[in-house]
Amino acid sequence: MFPLVDTKDAQAVAMVARMTLQQLHPRSCTALIDRLFRDVEEMFCGRYLDYLPVDTRYHDFEHTLQAALCLVQLLEGRARAAVSPRLNARHFEIAIAAVLLHDSGYLKLRSDRDGTGAKYTFVHVTRSCAFAASYLPTVGFAGEEVDTVEKAIRCTGPHSNIERIEFTGVIEQFLGCALSSADFLGQMAAPDYVDELGFLFAEFEESDDFYHVLPEKRMFRSVRELIAKTPKFWEKFVLPRLNNDYHGVYRYLARPYPDGPNAYIDAVEQNIARTVELRPALQSVL
Repeated sequence: MFPLVDTKDAQAVAMVARMTLQQLHPRSCTALIDRLFRDVEEMFCGRYLDYLPVDTRYHDFEHTLQAALCLVQLLEGRARAAVSPRLNARHFEIAIAAVLLHDSGYLKLRSDRDGTGAKYTFVHVTRSCAFAASYLPTVGFAGEEVDTVEKAIRCTGPHSNIERIEFTGVIEQFLGCALSSADFLGQMAAPDYVDELGFLFAEFEESDDFYHVLPEKRMFRSVRELIAKTPKFWEKFVLPRLNNDYHGVYRYLARPYPDGPNAYIDAVEQNIARTVELRPALQSVL
């Protein structure tokens, strides 16, 4: 069953994270989880240091919470599958830090008044890593833990090349694959995913304008074209990445593992079906 959690409510998602951590590691303390959710909410709402509120309409705070919820479900599923090596409570905290900060690169300083954070689409992963590197030591993360978070963030995004990342071991690689899988599935499984694609196109357009990308070299010419190409994007790009680049870790979302129903995959496929239904009206733009 798809998790019935309000992903517009940071505290609702934080509660799921706390409960899951305590379920998996009964002796653990949830104070850091609370701090991470609270701080990142402050960041995205413009109440952190010299940063403006996030002003991207697709990659907004809810997108981050959708990915966080999916990641928590995935971590819980892996633990239930009793896969070795086991993750400890600190690995859980590192994973939460990575997912909450993975799109912090869209944030702007108060002095940055031109456009929205969408202009940083093509460099937001690098900016997110830099932001994480400056913030995480303030909440007790050691250097090697910050490195792990940065590697996980570098796995995200459609242009990432996970084979070039030098992981220190199986767990570090899993955390990167898990974050990337949750990033894709959290957004594409959302009930309003298709309705939000107009906002996604606007972000691409602003980024292309900012970097002076020529019209003939842009990925999409219109919202209609983006919607029409979404089924192929899922079938030819996302699914292969989930299965190959990210080693199929999304299967930990299946209940039961590994071949039971997967609520996230089912929800994505329902959204893809919606875009297919729209296709006849969109053919004229292709």
